[in-house]
Amino acid sequence: MRTTDVLVVGAGPTGLALACGLLSQGASVRVVDRAAGPATTSRANFLHARGSEVLNRLGALGTLPSEALKAMTITTYVGNRPVARLRFGDVGMRTAAPPMLISQARVEAALRARLARLGGQPEWATPLLDASQDADGVTAVLGDGQPVRARWLVGCDGTASTTRELSGIGFPGTRVSERFLLADVHLDWDLDRTGTTGWVHRDGMVGAMPMPMPEPGGPDDLWRILAYDPGEHDGKPTERQILDRVQEILSERTGHSTGPIRGATWASAFSVHRRLADSYRRGRMLLVGDAAHAHAPFGGQGMLTGLGDAENLAWKLALVVSGQARDSLLDTYQSERRPLAAKVLRGSTATTRVNIASGPVGRFLRDRMVVPLLNVSAIQRWATYSTSQLWVSYRRGPLADSGERGGLPSGWPGGRRGRRPRAGDRIADLACLRADGTPSRLHAEFGAHWALLIPAGAADACLATARRWLGERVTPLRRASGSPEVGGLDDTEPDDVGLDDVVLVRPDAHVAWRGEADSAGLERWLRNALVGEERPTR
Repeated sequence: MRTTDVLVVGAGPTGLALACGLLSQGASVRVVDRAAGPATTSRANFLHARGSEVLNRLGALGTLPSEALKAMTITTYVGNRPVARLRFGDVGMRTAAPPMLISQARVEAALRARLARLGGQPEWATPLLDASQDADGVTAVLGDGQPVRARWLVGCDGTASTTRELSGIGFPGTRVSERFLLADVHLDWDLDRTGTTGWVHRDGMVGAMPMPMPEPGGPDDLWRILAYDPGEHDGKPTERQILDRVQEILSERTGHSTGPIRGATWASAFSVHRRLADSYRRGRMLLVGDAAHAHAPFGGQGMLTGLGDAENLAWKLALVVSGQARDSLLDTYQSERRPLAAKVLRGSTATTRVNIASGPVGRFLRDRMVVPLLNVSAIQRWATYSTSQLWVSYRRGPLADSGERGGLPSGWPGGRRGRRPRAGDRIADLACLRADGTPSRLHAEFGAHWALLIPAGAADACLATARRWLGERVTPLRRASGSPEVGGLDDTEPDDVGLDDVVLVRPDAHVAWRGEADSAGLERWLRNALVGEERPTR
């Protein structure tokens, strides 16, 4: 029987990111997918700053920033009249990687290239048919009928997840909208390609986003059209019916003259549902990304949240696989990520309901109050920051909380009160010095490694303690004296990392522990977080 440490089901961005994270940290991984090959259509097309940071830490960002379109504005019209212009993107946040208007297909290609460099590759046309688990692992049956034995099975297989069904985890939710039409079309019209355009209309909203050329040197005329099309409809429409209806809607609702749609690379009809898995783990089977939460398309939160799930789980599962942590560490994956998904779902659901408001009161509030507010610079900064997920903190999670599971008492430097960043917070991309004195950036040192920020000429005991628990994947760094602050939880509250502080930072750029050069305090955190009272067995 074939064996592996982790069987990843699903070769979309979430599954690929998880596989890259695990392989880079020494776990053996197989990635399988029921599809015949890589997706060529662009389901998601915007990646916020946090998602770009994840790709950067995984070593998969590559040339994506130079390939991305610089269309970071959203102009909203009522008929021919522009009523709001929202500047969207990196509004002074000074992130470690930029937000990008880039197709999901290109993101997946970059992740597959990184996976190949790590020695892995997706196995296409290989569906998961069955799985049963015991105390030591999971026996899975794949499309070829042959069993595979894995210590852990992770479902990254989307909203119709076979993994979730086989694990018996519930996926409750509710329908939020009637029918939307989505089409990526070749179209000539008098519309600015330097930004996204939206129209509010009594019959339903319409959005048009410029898309990168599918082929280098091809015509620069590809648009993503998203249109709300409520009402009674007979069955599932064909691609031709979708395109014909999109053409009608563009003429009726935008006030812009358009030529005929000359072709499409993708067309779909869907309704928005909000769903959240009852649990992210059942024994040795876990859920990540869309298998655990289903989002509305507004705000670009689906792929972003999935990448964050994958990064959070990867370092924890790698420690468990290597014997450096008990499997109870995996419970913190749900504790940290599921509350975030619930919050993001509430926001995307509210945004959807505002966009599709059809009653007179709802339309008045949207058109006369909400839309004009988008011109206010403070609102633009808030919108960008909210959707970026740079604000994500695990400060209330079990690894940062006081008590037996790990962390520090409230009031300690790493606890819930005190200077930023606190335990659980994302840390900024600080200027640092490596052990040999060469300059670096903090976020460039992550990926497969933890970082230990230590004072110059001190805290050798802290480094020894960290490596005793985490091995050689701990990189010692010194804060560059006199360097300017670069980013923080937002650009108005820069991180306050003193030159005398010792800060242990997780591979996902969140603070694990912070305090004085006290190896006993760090030892206590590592013991509580990873294994409880006993040392791990490798």
